[in-house]
Amino acid sequence: MDIQDALEIVSQTNPGMVRSHNEDSVTHDADLGLVVLADGMGGYNAGEVASGIAVSVLSSEVRHRLEGARPEDLDAAGEELGPALLRDNVKKANSSIFHAAQSQPQYAGMGTTIVTALFYDDRVAVVHIGDSRMYRLRGEVLEVITRDHSLLQEQIDGGLISKADARLSKNKNLVTRAVGIDADVEPELHIHEVEVGDIYLLCSDGLNDMVEDEDIGATLQMLQSNLPLAATQLIQMANDNGGRDNVSVILVKVKGRFAAPRGWWQKLRSWFGN
Repeated sequence: MDIQDALEIVSQTNPGMVRSHNEDSVTHDADLGLVVLADGMGGYNAGEVASGIAVSVLSSEVRHRLEGARPEDLDAAGEELGPALLRDNVKKANSSIFHAAQSQPQYAGMGTTIVTALFYDDRVAVVHIGDSRMYRLRGEVLEVITRDHSLLQEQIDGGLISKADARLSKNKNLVTRAVGIDADVEPELHIHEVEVGDIYLLCSDGLNDMVEDEDIGATLQMLQSNLPLAATQLIQMANDNGGRDNVSVILVKVKGRFAAPRGWWQKLRSWFGN
């Protein structure tokens, strides 16, 4: 099945109840199975500039490089092209944002989190930096499949604070890694097998800071047959609970399998990098 037929993708973003403008940026490309979400930070307008640069670089560069190629093809280093493109273009976005912040005073200190995913060959490659997340609903189990790059997560991992107490912490928004803050950054990359029926949620922390994971999971289970309504409901729940930040969601439902062809010609192309 073609990727655009195998996946249903919905995205929504909202400024929330407190912020005067929206520093989140989202995009998706159904033809590629690509989704990108970024949560900007910085002075007035600078956050949305940073997130906009990140989303633009990822979407345009990945589309350009996959013209005439497939994500499962091997590059010159013997790595699958799709995951490598996500990782390398997050680094490219980091350089673009960093240099813009250094050269233009009004953008000094701007940066962004990012979570981006590419669905291909019955798998999903996920790259993230910061505390924007990807969740997976499989059956009745909701699981966070990214790990926040945040001070709070480090405290949880170190046993210094419980997950229950973490909900009340004032350190929620202190990220330990972000795009554009330093000259170099190391994105985190993981590849997961997908199953038909899976629902993947990418979100900014404006959702999970305001809505408990249990309520997110219950909403996705209840509204899984209507993804646009599910996205609307998640944002509404965040706003009903205070909406202290911008809130963005991307939902991806796996409706069918999308394994890559395995004929001799496809194998030959993969071996020789096209």
